[in-house]
Amino acid sequence: LPCQTGRRTFRTHGKCDRPRMDSTMKNLIAAARLAFVLLFLKFAAWAAPAKCDRTCLVAIMDRYLSAMVKHDPSGLPLAPKYKYTENTATVPLGDGLWVGASEGPAGFKVYAADPGSGQVGFFGPVKEFGRPVLLALRLKVVNGKITEIEHVVARMIGEAALKNLATPRPGLVTPVPPGERTPRGEMFKAADSYFDSIEHVDGSLAPFADDCERHENGGQTTTNKVPDPRADPATQKINALNCRDQMNTHNLAYITRIRPRRLLIIDEEYGLVFGFPMFVHRGNVRSIKIAGVPGVDTIPMNFGPINLQAGEIFKIRAGKIHEIEANGFLLPYNAASGWQ
Repeated sequence: LPCQTGRRTFRTHGKCDRPRMDSTMKNLIAAARLAFVLLFLKFAAWAAPAKCDRTCLVAIMDRYLSAMVKHDPSGLPLAPKYKYTENTATVPLGDGLWVGASEGPAGFKVYAADPGSGQVGFFGPVKEFGRPVLLALRLKVVNGKITEIEHVVARMIGEAALKNLATPRPGLVTPVPPGERTPRGEMFKAADSYFDSIEHVDGSLAPFADDCERHENGGQTTTNKVPDPRADPATQKINALNCRDQMNTHNLAYITRIRPRRLLIIDEEYGLVFGFPMFVHRGNVRSIKIAGVPGVDTIPMNFGPINLQAGEIFKIRAGKIHEIEANGFLLPYNAASGWQ
């Protein structure tokens, strides 16, 4: 039988060929394909959630802080299965600091925003029942919804430390010039090496800048140019040293290890690494042999066994650690972080 396709019959060199498509039909099929592709791309753009950039993340953090002071989380974009911990304990939203929050942050506000991981951190004083507390706070945002909330609240803030919590140091709130920014992976390594330097009591293991200055719960613990009159003479001498030189005195040798370290937020624009390290103190070191401090031989140490959960920010500029800001509270020895 002759070859047939629809109403057309044809034969070429004794073989049946497919009918040739005329130019009109080709154009119609090409147009249909293009329309389908455009429709698909339009639908994909509509369906895909917009990425939450730095401005978006900071805005969500501000909404959270405002809602906390109002004691009303109903307007927050919460994911159905969010997790909230305060000082390592899992609690319902509305408990913990939410109960007594009486005033939000004022002059001292440090934000670390990491669009790549969808996380944003806040560090600064707020008020609880009218008294200042120091809050390290982390939110994780997925598809515009808050999925993780983590509070570390230091409630024992000394009056003398409050002057350091009036306004943040400029380095913590100033973007790093593009030419001085450090690649993301190197920022992580720099902050992580700080904990190595503590565990191995060796200041050379971390890239400390000469002007590195550490504050803990508002108190300045390195590079003190004016001695604290409340401190003993040995502590005054040790706290006058910069971060590297002080580490080499072995004054932190009572810290057994820092695990987990949980460096979670890396803000490349501002050069900030924000984490929640757990400091573990076995309690076996009862006296520390101090090195390199004239007139100071040993210092007594009556600390532990106990853990300290911290919130900690590192400012990294041109690969060096310049500012460290931390808070923390004590826990039983070998306590968990709540985020294992």
